[in-house]
Amino acid sequence: MSLTTPLTSHPAGPLSGAARLPGDKSISHRALMLGGLAVGETEIHGLLEGGDVLATARAMAALGARVERGNDGVWRVNGVGVGGLKEPAATLDMGNAGTGARLLMGVVASHPITCQFTGDESLCARPMGRIATPLEAMGARIVAREGCRMPLTVIGSTDPLSITYRLPMASAQVKSAVLLAGLNAPGETMVIEPSPTRDHSERMLGYFGATLRVEPDADGAGQAIVMDGQPELSGRVVTVPGDLSSAAFLTAAALVVPGSSLTLRGVGVNPLRSGLFTTLNEMGAAIEFCEQREKNGEPVADLVVRAGTLRGVDVPAARAPSMIDEYPVLAVAAACAEGETVMRGLVELRVKESDRLAAMVEGLRACGVDVEAGDDSLTVRGDGGPPPGGGAIAARLDHRIAMAFLVLGMAARKPVTIDDSGSMDTSFPGFAALCNGLGAVIS
Repeated sequence: MSLTTPLTSHPAGPLSGAARLPGDKSISHRALMLGGLAVGETEIHGLLEGGDVLATARAMAALGARVERGNDGVWRVNGVGVGGLKEPAATLDMGNAGTGARLLMGVVASHPITCQFTGDESLCARPMGRIATPLEAMGARIVAREGCRMPLTVIGSTDPLSITYRLPMASAQVKSAVLLAGLNAPGETMVIEPSPTRDHSERMLGYFGATLRVEPDADGAGQAIVMDGQPELSGRVVTVPGDLSSAAFLTAAALVVPGSSLTLRGVGVNPLRSGLFTTLNEMGAAIEFCEQREKNGEPVADLVVRAGTLRGVDVPAARAPSMIDEYPVLAVAAACAEGETVMRGLVELRVKESDRLAAMVEGLRACGVDVEAGDDSLTVRGDGGPPPGGGAIAARLDHRIAMAFLVLGMAARKPVTIDDSGSMDTSFPGFAALCNGLGAVIS
């Protein structure tokens, strides 16, 4: 769909059936990057073929890896080894891929090459200073627009340094960028985080052959991730689980549309990303984790979700790192719950694909929901019944805002329209069609 295609979500009857979600976006990015830095061939099954991940695939090819999609749907990456990347002939256009851009800046920062990065309007508005600070400490040089925004140039270090870096705030992207840069630096690279963040990078680095350890931070309550530099990574077979953040939309839809029952197969349930499930369980949700297993170091399960009555809760700020991408759809669930839900620690939402905090307040008010926001908090008051709906939502080129309000339209009394749907293809290609197959009415 084009970026100007609006969609309207109509009140739905019960949702039912089983679905397999697109591959996890975070893991897909990392599989391509580490496959490109490994020796030998990496096979990636279930790669998310959305715009963000495809931008990373193109970038790794431009940096010298051989990246191909087979007729069997399996992606094969023949890597160049740690330190073997070549200078790209053209600017790396990362589209809307914030994770891809920030992690790839780390990858190239410790190679003696110069890379220019750009992206779409949304990505070029997002600040990159938190990534640039540690990478420059490792010997790279970053030349950027005002506010350290794209387009920017990373001039990689000819003599990269291993560092100990204490994150000023919990951020899996900054942590990952430093660790990826540390791959081509001699000695130990240490990242100290104030609270644990999603650990996809650590799990996958270990799976490809890097040596890491996690230990308590001697100076505080956080933890330190320590990695030995200059390993030889080996090509692996990677099976990408279903994306938890994509599963969040169907989970919320099944909970708030009366009579619904959905099974979501093969979903990644990394405990450092599952704060949404913790919160929904506190709200009274009926969610079962079935057939729990492990794929390339990541926990996976089938989710069985049934509709029921939700109640408002207080979501602590400490939980934000484990569910930062899920607050938009949590706010939709809260609009259908009984009582007040207060979400704290949301300042990071101000610098996502859009100012998600402002977007949720604007959209929920347009749909007749009682909502207010502080600098880093969101309060939603529901009466336990379907919200009024009827709003026309500006999705702001943000896939999570678009999908959240399509879910609201399924449960509301009146249809909800989003002004564009193209952004959804960055993380969940075919979202509307899949929902319609389960009983939604999106047109």
